[in-house]
Amino acid sequence: MHILNWVPALLFVSAFFGLFVESLGEATPVSSGSDRAALLGFKAKIVKDTTDSLSTWISKDCCDGGWEGVECNEAGRVTVLQLQRPEKDSTLYMKGTLSSSLSNLPFLEVLVISGLKQITGPIPQGFSNLIHLTQLSLEDNSLTGSIPPGLGRLLLLQGLSLSGNHLTGEIPSSLGNLRNLRQLNLARNSLRGSVPPTLQNIHGLQYLDLSHNQLCGLVPEFLGHFQNITFLDLSYNRLSGQMPISLFSLAKLQDLSLSHNQLTGKIPAQIEGLKSLTSLSLSANRFSGNIPASVSKLQNLWYLNLSRNALSNPLPNTLARGIPSLLSIDLSYNNLSLGIVPDWIKSRQLSDVHLAGCQLKGILPSFTSPDSLTSIDLSDNHFSGGVARFFTNMSSLQKLKLSNNQLKFDLSQMNLPEGLTVIDFSSNQIVGPLSKIINNGTSSFLEVLDVSRNLISGKFPEFREGLRLKTLNVASNKISGVLPSSISNLINLEKLDISRNLITGTIPTSLGLLIKLQWLDLSINALSGKIPNSLLGIEAMRHASFRANRLCGEIPQGKPFNIFPAAAYAHNLCLCGKPLAPCRGKKTAEKSQ
Repeated sequence: MHILNWVPALLFVSAFFGLFVESLGEATPVSSGSDRAALLGFKAKIVKDTTDSLSTWISKDCCDGGWEGVECNEAGRVTVLQLQRPEKDSTLYMKGTLSSSLSNLPFLEVLVISGLKQITGPIPQGFSNLIHLTQLSLEDNSLTGSIPPGLGRLLLLQGLSLSGNHLTGEIPSSLGNLRNLRQLNLARNSLRGSVPPTLQNIHGLQYLDLSHNQLCGLVPEFLGHFQNITFLDLSYNRLSGQMPISLFSLAKLQDLSLSHNQLTGKIPAQIEGLKSLTSLSLSANRFSGNIPASVSKLQNLWYLNLSRNALSNPLPNTLARGIPSLLSIDLSYNNLSLGIVPDWIKSRQLSDVHLAGCQLKGILPSFTSPDSLTSIDLSDNHFSGGVARFFTNMSSLQKLKLSNNQLKFDLSQMNLPEGLTVIDFSSNQIVGPLSKIINNGTSSFLEVLDVSRNLISGKFPEFREGLRLKTLNVASNKISGVLPSSISNLINLEKLDISRNLITGTIPTSLGLLIKLQWLDLSINALSGKIPNSLLGIEAMRHASFRANRLCGEIPQGKPFNIFPAAAYAHNLCLCGKPLAPCRGKKTAEKSQ
């Protein structure tokens, strides 16, 4: 009987203790065990993490603030998973696959796993169960397969980015169900088919990037319904037909790129309707006819690229007074015969002037504001002089292309701007030595130097430390002497072409220290001796030619040198070994082993 009297008291204590624990839980939430298990399931599929983010996932409570990239709500449920490669270090990555265990995070609102480069495999179908997601970003990984149609069930999504992967198949029509979507980015994949008409249901879309895919068909008329859109990029696809007139009612559109497609017809005069447009790129299509005069009414336009089409003379007179904000213009490679650079281009304060292949002739132009210019491309024209004064006051110039003209000047008498990163003087009639460009103030920032197919003579200068050159092309000149061992100072070099010169001596072993080298052409010189085995240390090499020299001895027997085509070694004195015939005595020795 006394024992029974304890029961009500025990029940009371138990109830009180339960309320105490519950109130304690509200003050200090503890993460759900299932959420922690889902995150660890993801971690288990990552076999290498050079970002070290996942090394912080060790405590028993994934909501204690110690798990990098994880955030929780007050109830201790995971709402945010955000893992991104640090912007300052592009070498970091995660290697593994995207685990379907993340589908077991029912309260997840933001899922960002981007820039990690080596995460492979498909997008898990189970992600369609994450119905609370507002942001899903899986960009810049190596994901494969198709876009799961089930993503169309994520009705709260405002941002969806799957760009920069290896996704295939068509864009699912179910994405048209995402009525709350503001940003859609599927760029840089291998998606095919047409743009699904169901996307017209996303009335509030502000940002659409489908560039760098294999999409075909017409540019959809319904794009003109997106009255809030500010960014539209359909470039680098296979779209055909004409530009739909509906596009020109997009009064808020700021960036429009339809470049590198197969679009035809004329550029419509209604383009003036794009009142907010700041950037317009229609390059590399099949547009014909004249540039419409209405382009001059685009008050905010600063970037205009109409290159590589079939546009013809004359340029509209209104351009002289219009486009007040213009900073960058590219009319290269059309059917334009301009004769001279128009005054309205020379007199403006522009940063980029690209008029390659526009049938320009005479002396190089003088610009009213040369100090504002950062990029000039006047290649493939008929300029014959004016070099001496051309560079006066071009203190901001970074990229210079004057290739394939009829320019005659001496490199030793040139005073080039010191900030140049790209110089292309190829296919002219230039004389003098290389030393003025290679080892003076100009070379400090220089990354690309192409002076091929000229009359340059003298010897290679020594290459000092600290040069940034990635491309050095001096092919088809009259350069003599040896290739100096200091070539190894060009630690960033990716392409070296010294073919068709008068180079003697041996190939320096120090060339093998250029581990970033992908393209090497030493052909048609007078090089002697062996091909040094040190070149086997260049694992990035994709192309090499040693043809037509005086080389002898065994070809380095390792990839890729022993699998390059035999033509890469033809017309030398006595090279041997794969891919050529075995060296003398080598075959006998191999048989006896």
